[in-house]
Amino acid sequence: YFTSTHYSGEVLAIKFKTEEYWKKVIGPVYIYLNSNDSANADPSILWIDAKQRMQKEEASWPYEFPLSEDFVKSNQRGALSGQLLVRDWFVNKQAVPGASAYVGLAPPGEVGSWQYENKGYQFWNKTDENGNFSIKNVIPGNYSLFAWVPGFIGDYKHVSDITITPGSNIQATNIVFDAPRNGPTLWEIGIPDRSAAEFFIPNPDPTIKVHQYAKPVEKFRQYGLWAGYEEMYPRKDLVFTIGSSNYSKDWFFSQVTRNVGGEYVGTTWQILFDLKNVEKEGNYTLQLALASAHYAELQVRFNDRNSPPEFTTGTIGMDNALARHGIRGVYHYYGIPIPGSRLFVGRNTLFLTQARNLTKFREIMYDYIRLEGPPAIVH
Repeated sequence: YFTSTHYSGEVLAIKFKTEEYWKKVIGPVYIYLNSNDSANADPSILWIDAKQRMQKEEASWPYEFPLSEDFVKSNQRGALSGQLLVRDWFVNKQAVPGASAYVGLAPPGEVGSWQYENKGYQFWNKTDENGNFSIKNVIPGNYSLFAWVPGFIGDYKHVSDITITPGSNIQATNIVFDAPRNGPTLWEIGIPDRSAAEFFIPNPDPTIKVHQYAKPVEKFRQYGLWAGYEEMYPRKDLVFTIGSSNYSKDWFFSQVTRNVGGEYVGTTWQILFDLKNVEKEGNYTLQLALASAHYAELQVRFNDRNSPPEFTTGTIGMDNALARHGIRGVYHYYGIPIPGSRLFVGRNTLFLTQARNLTKFREIMYDYIRLEGPPAIVH
């Protein structure tokens, strides 16, 4: 189960070459069963107790009791610490601390390769408000240092790989993430945090409500939420107007298919926006980040719904996050160049078409969308 495709599909399936040798320690696995008579009235009592036990077990890891020679003990491991800075010239001229960022060591690879790596070990932690981090109990080996920062699109990979040896405590330096940025922000939708949780999530069908807690913390953890799209948009697909629409109310958390006469069809969402000036010879950029996709294809068009797409993702994703009550899966990021000749002074329309339509689960969850102007202009 730990090496199956259950969570993210075939992209995370472990593949082997002929006669390839592979070994990996998984576990120990701890199963905690608790009970409390008071939980009949308040199930959160069990949840809180389980979290407290989890914290206790985390503090005890790596355990000393496993007898396997393949389980590396704490005194045989190393550590890495440092400070992560992030730079986005449009937001701040100087690099600022990468607060609450996720920093990790994973087998060497390209930018973002940690998402698809499944044979080796990964070690992650979060930074504090000053961007400081410490990754402890790392199994000796060669690693790439990766990071991503809530509030910024894209992925970071350190310029050089890092070698962890038994007992080492490495202090990493010059860790600066230059977030993707080509021009000034003209408009944006969402929060770049690799999740669609900030968008509109409908109330669940009360007949199939999964969780019975009085105040569920994560509203998306219910079954059948996709049906809410056709209830909100029974005849026409979503239209979002920059400057008047609110993404927490007017942007559905998943771009799903539509059932028409018993058959599923793709959907096309529209973003309406106005431009006071257009540099026809300039290059604009559509920064597009997806929180999840499941056998989906996103096509991008400006101002002509029937034209060939300016960009298409091709078929991407096997997350099935929607069916699994999720709000994120494998992250996809695209920086899409848009010629100024495709834009107008005044009203413009961005068409986002999810073209795959075999089932109700062919869908896309957006993380964040931003239109940038040419580098030389400020609107």
